Formats: sequence, structure tokens, C-alpha cells
Amino acid sequence: MKYSYRTMGTCSSRIDFELEDGILKNVQFTGGCNGNLKGISSLVEGMKAEDVIKKLEGTKCGFKQTSCPDQLANALKAALQEA
Repeated sequence: MKYSYRTMGTCSSRIDFELEDGILKNVQFTGGCNGNLKGISSLVEGMKAEDVIKKLEGTKCGFKQTSCPDQLANALKAALQEA
């Protein structure tokens, strides 16, 4: 199933992704640090959503209380609750 999540408190504004049987696919960030976010997307491709949440939740960007990886964890939690 395809999901779109509007981020809060980060340079990226949206995260689009798919979940198939709890497996993360086709993660795309809109905005943000292009190279870093492409790298994160590539690294989490094919992982279980729960494992991605455990690894990325709580990650902060500089003085901000969140980050793009943390927002991905939030997006995945919301998608899992919705499913």
C-alpha cells in the first residue's frame, strides 16, 4: 500500500513510501538533503518497518527536536496503525 506523510520540523516536506507485508519499499523524500536522504532511502529499502522504526526513531538534526530519519519512523508508525 502507498503512503504519503507530511513531515514537521524538517527541511523535507513529505515522505512517500510503500509497505508490502510490513516491508518498506520505494521511499522518496521531497526536499531536504538530497544525497543523504537518497542514501537513507536506499539503506532502508527491503527492511521491516518495525526494524526501521527501532533504528531511526529519536534521531535529531542539530538543534532540532526531530530529523528526516525520525520523521520516517513517525510516518511508518502512523502507517502501521492505519493498516
